[in-house]
Amino acid sequence: MTIEFDLGALLAERGAERYELHAKYLNPQLPRMLHTIGFDKVYERAEGAHFFDAEGNDHLDMLAGFGVMGLGRHHPVVRKALHDVLDLDLADLTRFDCQPLPGLLAERLLAHSPHLDRVFFGNSGTEAVETALKFARYATGRPRVLYCEHAFHGLTTGSLSVNGEKGFRDGFAPLLPDTAVPLGDLDALARELRKGDVAALIVEPVQGKGVHEAPPGYLRAAQELLRRHKALLIADEVQTGLGRTGDFYAYQHEDGVEPDLVCVAKALSGGYVPVGATLGKDWIFKKVYSSMDRVLVHSASFGANAQAMACGLAVLSVMENEQIVAGVRTTGDLLKSRLTELIDKYELLSDVRGRGLMIGIEFGRPSSLRLRSRWAMLQAARKGLFAQMVVVPLLQRHRILTQVSGDHLEVIKLIPPLVFDEADVDRFVRGFTAVMDDAHSGGGLMWDFGRTLIKQAVANR
Repeated sequence: MTIEFDLGALLAERGAERYELHAKYLNPQLPRMLHTIGFDKVYERAEGAHFFDAEGNDHLDMLAGFGVMGLGRHHPVVRKALHDVLDLDLADLTRFDCQPLPGLLAERLLAHSPHLDRVFFGNSGTEAVETALKFARYATGRPRVLYCEHAFHGLTTGSLSVNGEKGFRDGFAPLLPDTAVPLGDLDALARELRKGDVAALIVEPVQGKGVHEAPPGYLRAAQELLRRHKALLIADEVQTGLGRTGDFYAYQHEDGVEPDLVCVAKALSGGYVPVGATLGKDWIFKKVYSSMDRVLVHSASFGANAQAMACGLAVLSVMENEQIVAGVRTTGDLLKSRLTELIDKYELLSDVRGRGLMIGIEFGRPSSLRLRSRWAMLQAARKGLFAQMVVVPLLQRHRILTQVSGDHLEVIKLIPPLVFDEADVDRFVRGFTAVMDDAHSGGGLMWDFGRTLIKQAVANR
């Protein structure tokens, strides 16, 4: 007897238990955190840059699933490609043939990637980084990889070794040989390279944590130093790649930069099927895969699966046909300029930075005594609480989903879907302005919530 599986019926029956199920079977701290800050929403569906709750209320998405939803939710072209590949009944993942979709996606991806020749497909951004680390160490015969302070490259053991956030690393040692250098500090890079054991420097052209951009000229100068010492440059474009910063890759904002390895993921998935890709120079791949005996020396069971490849091909087609990168430049410039204009208006707003649709809004110590005393109270409890005080009313009162850029940072990072438009810019700026007006009024619900956050921070010490 055949028993049918009805996913819609299951969700209708059990969907209301979502937070209880997560608390019981998954990460117990996630629902606790969401309940504490009032983010325990129930979203029923999504489209483009918007979520909708059970009452049909529209919420603006400024996170894009941490960058995964580059084309927004359920783009019709990507969705159709996924239906098409399922309907084709392909002989996928036999492991002992060469299906056409991986080659076609590699060809199309490399067309946007001058000076790179080959691609390895994995399943995530951290796996793309792991691949780059392995390839760099094998190709150079050296053990040590340099990374920049405050970097984030993933949470598996190899990528954790080049993670600049102590909170993620604590308790997971020993890790791979590594050394942190300050972003932009060429002297520190040169000192480490002179030791002769460095395989590569891995760098985010725009750091996700805090939204800090490499200083002008740094990437090219670092590349020259690395080549002089026979080490490699790895560009981590997991979040910044595929148009996020207004060029296909963020490193392309600087002339003459030609990384040896580039990591991409997130937006390549179309928001449907996890995928990661490590692009590299021909000589590196040929050294790793040097003989038939080494044909499987680095592989992934689900790597280059047909569904992921189909989504990636659809994403690149949409980006080209809809001129996504040019649109990001226009909309990103508009959003950044509108926000920058507010710096002189609000003493709690200290900086607006970033490129394209990757923008950091930083808050800082106010000048007036009344606000300065409240700021000091928050900072004494836990740095980063004011930014969280801004995030919560943006969602609760204005139905705009944002989040802080990292632990203990007074920075909100905006990474909306790349299909974000002028109307969305207007909506965000209106909501943000209203929240900042409230913060500068010195009273009201926002500062009441701040006291709640202080109690929570003290209790967690």
